[in-house]
Amino acid sequence: MRVLVTGGAGFIGSHVVDALVERGHEPVVLDLRADPARDVRDADTVARALAGIDAVCHQAARVGLGDGVRDAAGYAGHNGLGTAVLVAAMAEQGVRRLVLAGSMVVYGEGRYTCGRHGVVRPGPRAAAALDAGRFEPVCPACGAELEPGLVAEDAPADPRNVYAATKLAQEHLAAAWARATGGTALSLRYHNVYGPRMPRDTPYAGVASFFRSALARGEAPQVFEDGRQRRDFVHVRDIATANVAALEAGAEPGALTAYNAGSGTPHTVGELAAALAAACGGPEPVVTGAYRLGDVRHITADSARLRADLGWKPETGFAEGTREFAAAGATG
Repeated sequence: MRVLVTGGAGFIGSHVVDALVERGHEPVVLDLRADPARDVRDADTVARALAGIDAVCHQAARVGLGDGVRDAAGYAGHNGLGTAVLVAAMAEQGVRRLVLAGSMVVYGEGRYTCGRHGVVRPGPRAAAALDAGRFEPVCPACGAELEPGLVAEDAPADPRNVYAATKLAQEHLAAAWARATGGTALSLRYHNVYGPRMPRDTPYAGVASFFRSALARGEAPQVFEDGRQRRDFVHVRDIATANVAALEAGAEPGALTAYNAGSGTPHTVGELAAALAAACGGPEPVVTGAYRLGDVRHITADSARLRADLGWKPETGFAEGTREFAAAGATG
């Protein structure tokens, strides 16, 4: 299969390219990093790139919280407009298979259970509560403490920052394309991806990259809130193989199917910082109590559907992955 990988020179995209080659496919890379003229937002560029293509793996996007709403136009341009240009060109040229780099951020907060009211959806956290160190969401009905759990794909979308809104927009565009063309669209909702080649020292890097960069400078990782926020840290090679499985899978035509793509094993941000510090032999993390208002408290995945439908499973565990990531600090 000849696969166009948008963002194929980036962190996740480059690993997808490697995984495609290992499976005997032919990846074609469209990426600004490789050539500034090869922009997924340019219709002529995309049309040329789609020549002879069997499927598209759409990784190109602006990621992370960035600078909040101040760079909303940049997120909408890269993520929304870029996806719109791509699916329009696919419709024109008859390319009928799309795998999208989705994100768990479309859910907003994760799944919570109240002992009295069952499954509930807490609203956005208030700055006053965060300033006072009250980081945990409470039941919107009674104010009681909540128990976090795994979120499944049927959870309603509730994007709570600009990036999240544009990732949901990508899914809607892909779904509209699939309905209009009879194409197959799969969205892999990535959880917290980490591993070799992860970008560093930018507002768009992930928390693992920030921690590793601090340790490389001989500084203690700065952990926001109380360090107990739960995430699903999944290795980039596992995400790459999930993309290949999605490209090879039979899928329902005329619709978008979403899959959570996570390790299935939650860890706290504090645990990640401690694991990287130990692997680097660096100073212990410092819990700062600082916060970012657009962040959610707990978001962890139920990836059972991806395992059942596509036969995929993660191969790199947390301990092994964090040791490798720490060792890769000198090379990227």
